[in-house]
Amino acid sequence: MAVHSRKMITAVFYRSDNGNEPVRDWLLELSKDDRKAVGTDIKTVEFGWPIGMPVCRPMKDGLYEVRTNLSDRRISRVLFCFRSEKMVLLHGFIKKSQQTPKPDLDLAKRRKREVGNG
Repeated sequence: MAVHSRKMITAVFYRSDNGNEPVRDWLLELSKDDRKAVGTDIKTVEFGWPIGMPVCRPMKDGLYEVRTNLSDRRISRVLFCFRSEKMVLLHGFIKKSQQTPKPDLDLAKRRKREVGNG
């Protein structure tokens, strides 16, 4: 895996019309260690793009996920898309099952439509 000395893509937070950044808010709810783990994986994608498993996986409809192992054997996902050469962080959640829950997927798709390109 080639890791570059500069970012290949830059992560930005999705911002709703009222100025909220739900992924940033979600990250702040995590423990410091978990927040650091998610941030490290996002940074790995920024510097290593294009990058694949186990850190990043393409999904349907132009969505991708950043995959992070958290403390207490939990896993998180941050769903993102691309817009204007940026990685837009659309939705973050703790994954409780094998399948990505439909409400989480639908929320990410709706936010993706809001930022354009789909």
